Amino acid sequence: YKKPRKLGGSATMSLLGANLHLEGTSKSKKFTFLLGARKKSTKYILNSLDTQGEYNPDFADIQTYLNYEFNDKWSISYLGNYSRNIYSHIPQNRITRFGTISVPLEVRIFFEGQEIDKYETFFNAIKSSWRASENTNLNLTASTFSTYESETFDILGQYWLYEIDNDLGSDNFGEATFNRGVGTHLNHARNYLKASVHSLQHNGLYTKDNLEFRWGIKTQSESIQDILSEWTMIDSAGFSLPHPPDYLADTLQTPTSFDLEDVLKTEASLDSYRHTAYMQYQQTIDRIILNAGVRGSYWDLNEEYLVSPRASIAYKPIWDKDIIFRASSGVYYQSPFYRELRDLEGQLNRNIKAQKSTHFIIGSDYNFNIWQRPFKLVTELYYKELENLIPYEIENVRIRYYAENIASGFAKGIDIRLNGEFVKGMESWASLSIMKTAADIENDFYTDENGKINEIGYYARPTDQRVNFSLFFQDYLPKMPHFKMHLNLMYGSGFPLGTPETYKGEYNFRMPDYKRVDIGFSIVLKKEGKKKKGFNPFNFTETTWISLEAFNLLDIDNTVSYLWIQDVGGTQFAVPNYLTSRQLNLKLHLSF
Repeated sequence: YKKPRKLGGSATMSLLGANLHLEGTSKSKKFTFLLGARKKSTKYILNSLDTQGEYNPDFADIQTYLNYEFNDKWSISYLGNYSRNIYSHIPQNRITRFGTISVPLEVRIFFEGQEIDKYETFFNAIKSSWRASENTNLNLTASTFSTYESETFDILGQYWLYEIDNDLGSDNFGEATFNRGVGTHLNHARNYLKASVHSLQHNGLYTKDNLEFRWGIKTQSESIQDILSEWTMIDSAGFSLPHPPDYLADTLQTPTSFDLEDVLKTEASLDSYRHTAYMQYQQTIDRIILNAGVRGSYWDLNEEYLVSPRASIAYKPIWDKDIIFRASSGVYYQSPFYRELRDLEGQLNRNIKAQKSTHFIIGSDYNFNIWQRPFKLVTELYYKELENLIPYEIENVRIRYYAENIASGFAKGIDIRLNGEFVKGMESWASLSIMKTAADIENDFYTDENGKINEIGYYARPTDQRVNFSLFFQDYLPKMPHFKMHLNLMYGSGFPLGTPETYKGEYNFRMPDYKRVDIGFSIVLKKEGKKKKGFNPFNFTETTWISLEAFNLLDIDNTVSYLWIQDVGGTQFAVPNYLTSRQLNLKLHLSF
């Protein structure tokens, strides 16, 4: 959100969408503006999914930032944003192979129906800035945010589950032979959410020599209306699941009513106020930087007062090496928003408390040279004690909260990142993260087949991804520096996962590891400050470049979630939902 000095802009066009931005200023330089718009569609990418059908996702947003300076001390600015996301999906069929080498399986699903989801958000903010003195800056901001969401779908899926012939000597090797089960599932939803948040905030900054003092106070109102209507019907080989008991008798008896799965029907509304305030002090003393602060808040819904102190220290020793050591600690509260209040049955828990995290972090920043080129190594080691946790489950790609503070846990790990010019003049980086996070639900247990009661204890949280590695590397042709290449490598170990409706400790397997390689090539068609001789359609621009990217170059099937199907005996099978396969994207960027 810069303040432009002259009229300019940029435009980007690709197979996935287009971006446009304009900027400028008045002759007096008192008024400046920024305007940006984006249009994006992933229809091209989604056509590579296992589920075939008509995918019509459409995303568009527009944003503007206006600023007017009355004089050297007083200015006023406006920030506005509107975004619209519409997802329309008419599935047709799906064939997915999964399982193991010893038990290979194939599921074939034929669909009817459609899904239409709409999300609209509006954001407006006006800020008045006043420079009260040479050392003091004061701001007053009023903002409003509104969102409208609807999720509507009726999708009928009829599936056939086959075993694959894995006998190398068989004439039918690799073909679907034995039908293990057939069934039907019908998913229905009519969910509507409307929320609006209004706030008024003041913050200030005082600086003098090596001292910096910040403060702020904010009041916020929230209004939410929610309507939920969801259910699932499962039919396997002519039997609705769960199947009511059958009756055989001399006289006809009235059967038990059929039940639907995952029934959720509720309406809820919520109106509340939040008030927050903070102070932060920073002082530089020789080679030491001290930073300390405190944040307080109050929410009238649960009448909870929160106070969270925090402090950090940074020290640069008198060494030949350019290195800084850092240590910090503090108490952080995550006050719940609406979705954390809503339990698995759609009821609101208005007495829920904020989740608490106590942080302990040590780290270092090390600047050095290799091959006479600059590099920076950043390392952080952390431990977080978690209290008043609200357990949750991941259903496909949605999060379902328990809406109760019934768990405690921890998160610990190390982050390492190396930035530098592996190729002269080109920034590249590599990062490695190792983490473990677990939680324990109070008084949780399960009864095994022998009737024995077992304590569950700590279980891996859904975000427990132990290893995450990424590498971004750039290079160019020695005699053609305008022709560049970039390579992006990503690896992440699998997340814990369990079958639906199991106790929390029964995360009996993990999703497959995430692996992906992207590569891209770009050519500068017009360099800043230089014009091509003769006719060139890009001479009117400051810079122009074109790129070709290949996403998921090795065409790896990465699992994002699972579709659970079951037979009449209740045996469940996890059918993986894969992310997109290899895709190409052509992009043209202009700046003027």
